[in-house]
Amino acid sequence: MTANKLPTSRPHDAAVVEMLRADPDFANEYLAAALEEADEPGGQAALLAALRHVAEAQGMAAVAERAGIPRESLYRALSPKGNPTIKTLLAVLGAAGLHLAVARHDSAHT
Repeated sequence: MTANKLPTSRPHDAAVVEMLRADPDFANEYLAAALEEADEPGGQAALLAALRHVAEAQGMAAVAERAGIPRESLYRALSPKGNPTIKTLLAVLGAAGLHLAVARHDSAHT
């Protein structure tokens, strides 16, 4: 590849992190969509990946510091095999400037 030639493709994760860096408000919509589908097959892994993407876009070390979590622990909790506690989840959301919200499903009304 020459110095002037751009790659024709890039990994999906890198593209998402780049979009989140370019538009930090996109994190709200991105995580909300992932949270809505968390009970679908593969949804929990997708939510974890979305949270990791947001943390990577803001800088893992900075998010870890704001959340009061050692950086290595944050990487481990947000890894594909991670299983963050609710405390870690809320700390990371708060450090990213977000919060968890709950809404009633329309189908829940009887």
